[in-house]
Amino acid sequence: MALERDGWYCNFEGSTRFPEFGLNLNRLPPGAPMAIYHHEPHQEGFLVLDGEALLIIDGEEHQLKRWDYVHCPPDVPHVLIGAGDGALVLAVGARAPGMRATYPVDEAALKHGAGVDVETNDARDTYAKFGELEASAYPGSLLPE
Repeated sequence: MALERDGWYCNFEGSTRFPEFGLNLNRLPPGAPMAIYHHEPHQEGFLVLDGEALLIIDGEEHQLKRWDYVHCPPDVPHVLIGAGDGALVLAVGARAPGMRATYPVDEAALKHGAGVDVETNDARDTYAKFGELEASAYPGSLLPE
């Protein structure tokens, strides 16, 4: 478990990553992106468990609320951002060795602080502005009642 950009992130994996499947829980404060606008050569899914989020997918903005699910096919650019009072989002995705994300330029993502100025495949450089994740115990009160 870790705090991420004033939010909270739990990857369920510990020090060993699952080789073919990613699963994580994200508490997104209002205006905080879950990631940087990107696309990957595998599919992902997002379930809003509580609150509201803004989805930017293929450059279009869509409001999400509790129990909305988004399936993101391979190579479709996307990002989720906390909206309203924030969101609790379960994210799942396929993984394969050697597959890398691409971070394309997108005006909607840039407007919400979730984009890049120049397209890149360099994840380390793209996320450097957020700093390292900080390990923490579950802080309580993040899950819906």
